[in-house]
Amino acid sequence: MDTGGLRRNQIIQGDCVEVMHDLPDHSVDLVFADPPYNLQLQKQLYRPNQTLVDAVTDDWDHFASFESYDDFSRRWLSECRRVLKDSGTIWVIGTYHNIFRLGTIMLDLGFWVLNDLVWHKTNPMPNFRGTRFTNATETLIWAKKSAEQKKYTFNYRAMKNFNDGKQMQNVWRIPLCIGAERIKVDGKKAHPTQKPEALLYRVILASTRPGDLILDPFFGVGTTGAVAKKLKRGFIGIEQDAGYIALARQRIAALPDEQVLPEALEIVSKRDLPRVPFSRLIESGLVRPGQKLYAPGKQASATVKADGHLLLNGTSGSIHQLAAQAAGKVSQNGWDYWHYRAAGGKMEKIDTLRARYREMNLG
Repeated sequence: MDTGGLRRNQIIQGDCVEVMHDLPDHSVDLVFADPPYNLQLQKQLYRPNQTLVDAVTDDWDHFASFESYDDFSRRWLSECRRVLKDSGTIWVIGTYHNIFRLGTIMLDLGFWVLNDLVWHKTNPMPNFRGTRFTNATETLIWAKKSAEQKKYTFNYRAMKNFNDGKQMQNVWRIPLCIGAERIKVDGKKAHPTQKPEALLYRVILASTRPGDLILDPFFGVGTTGAVAKKLKRGFIGIEQDAGYIALARQRIAALPDEQVLPEALEIVSKRDLPRVPFSRLIESGLVRPGQKLYAPGKQASATVKADGHLLLNGTSGSIHQLAAQAAGKVSQNGWDYWHYRAAGGKMEKIDTLRARYREMNLG
């Protein structure tokens, strides 16, 4: 895992464009960016009880014009694309104020969008004036470096496991950062847009592996670094504000440096496993010519041929082709569809035999 000699788990103070300019090409596995929103606030906002709403009024969110914001966005996104490995991906989060502009710039630079994800805040701040719908969402853009990029990390099965065995959708219902997780100084929020760790947990779990290096060019109070440390990923954070950096370092240092068993962090996708043709099971003796394989519920059966194909109702084809035929579908994964009669008469998926072959022959 080459990171170009970069020192991992560091926070660098400075302008993100200037700092990234000194980072090596193709040196990070993932970028998570939570850039300024450019909210264009024109007046102070008060609650019905006349208390002032603590909105984003910091200097870092002020830009002279849309043009200046776009120019800044184009420069930092260009640097992100340069330092990202050819197998890496980027996440950019924003609100309706900026996410559409950022998405356009990303496409202009050559990024290719994999998903847009909606963070649905389950406890949003209400619209006190009653003039609009309550803003209860932010949008994340997940993209690879180019349309031609074939390889990138997506831990599909891990996210499915994380979602009680159901395919995870692109709407994530997660509350705003509140309570003990919210970092405060003298009783006030230290950072106006601190993201919840639950949000970063999903991002990092979905699109990195243990040991990967994550770049956050707008590090703030260190949510990315904190979650990266918990999941045994490395990070590089860039932040201009010395106060935020001090809080981030304190936060991350307070996390225990506990040893975690590698298997507790291991995420293996079936796509990462060595390919095993069905014919390998035949020549190894795990499946024999003439053996019957059964569809779910035994509503159909196929005969194993010596050449690695199956025979079903006079038609010869691969395990996938005949699974689709038996299921009445355009396509069907034969490894999950066909079953064999195991010891004791129990029906098992032939994918269990493929796993056994890997254990026996591929370590």
